[in-house]
Amino acid sequence: MLTLGKSAYWRNIQPTGAIADFVAVWRQAGKRRWPFVAAALATTLLVFNVIVQESWKGPPRRPSVTYINSWTGPRSDAEIKREIIANQQLQDRLAAEQAQREAKVRDIYRTLGKVSGMDTEAIERQAAAQAAQDKAAHDRAIGLKAPAATAAATAPEKPAAR
Repeated sequence: MLTLGKSAYWRNIQPTGAIADFVAVWRQAGKRRWPFVAAALATTLLVFNVIVQESWKGPPRRPSVTYINSWTGPRSDAEIKREIIANQQLQDRLAAEQAQREAKVRDIYRTLGKVSGMDTEAIERQAAAQAAQDKAAHDRAIGLKAPAATAAATAPEKPAAR
C-alpha cells in the first residue's frame, strides 16, 4: 500500500551507519587500498574530462545556395544553337581523342599477348561476346527492347508438336 508518511524503508536508513560502515571497510582494506583508490580516481577524472571536453553546440547552419548562371539570360535561339553545336563538336573531338588512346592501348596489349604466346583473336572474340551480353542485360534492365536479330537469337526454342 502506498503511504505518504515515513515508510519503514526510510526509517532504517541512517547516514551515520553508512559512514561507520565505510570507515570499517577502509580500515579492513589495509595497505593495498591506495592503488585501487588511485585507479578509481583516475578513471573518474578521465570520464569527467571527456564529458567536459565535448562540444554542446547545435548542428551547423544550413548553407545558403547561390546560383550562378554561366550564360546570359536574354539569349536568342540562334545563340543557343551555336553554343550547343560548339559544345557537341568539342565533345566529339574529345571522344575521338579518347578512342585513339584506347586503340593504342589495345594495340599494345595485343602485341604483348602475341609475344607472350596468347591467342589474341580468341580473347578479343570472347571480350566482344561478353560486352554484347552485358549491353543486352543492361538494355533489358532499363526496359529497352532488344533488336530483332538479338531477340531471335536469345528466344527460347519452342517444343516440337506431337
